[in-house]
Amino acid sequence: MLKGILPKEYAFFDYFDQLIFADKQISILFLLMLNNKNDRQEISRQIKDLEKHTEKLSRNCSDLLHNTFITPLDRNDIFILIHRLDDFANLINSATYRVSIYDISEVRPEAIELTKIIQACVDELTIAIRELRKMRNKNMILECCKKVHDYENQADEILRNAISVLFKEGELLLLFKWKEIFERLEKTVDKCEDIAITIESILIEHS
Repeated sequence: MLKGILPKEYAFFDYFDQLIFADKQISILFLLMLNNKNDRQEISRQIKDLEKHTEKLSRNCSDLLHNTFITPLDRNDIFILIHRLDDFANLINSATYRVSIYDISEVRPEAIELTKIIQACVDELTIAIRELRKMRNKNMILECCKKVHDYENQADEILRNAISVLFKEGELLLLFKWKEIFERLEKTVDKCEDIAITIESILIEHS
């Protein structure tokens, strides 16, 4: 009874919003970096700064979780969601690092396709996370999550085709470089699906 009348801490939703916004900025910058070879060093620095920013947001939100008695969502769901949003930034930063150190001269079209899928996933997750605050439009949230699952299937197909083409070309060094980059981009899409699954779990608990 007491738990039902005590105030809940809604700052967690602000952290969700800030984290997904940072993830969106990172995805935009990554595509920009792929298309602008001359600016890659500066864009890579900006991505790294944003990745550090998401780490700080994640830590601050975890601290708030430890010090909040009543939470608007299940404590474990909050913990998982903030860390998966942070993991997204880590994965993109990892791909960024490899594009930089491998001195990629010609960007393969599959990298552009995967990055655009990542951006589309983030757009859907942005809507879903925004709607979590009041949870009045569960159908909209579920539809956003469904689209993310569909995008993940597309990304799997792109990765398979991209690796197949690389093997057929027979350039081992090129295969090694792009396989590393492709796999990290595909893992980023997987992370988007993980975030969608967490959101779906939250909806089930609040049905």
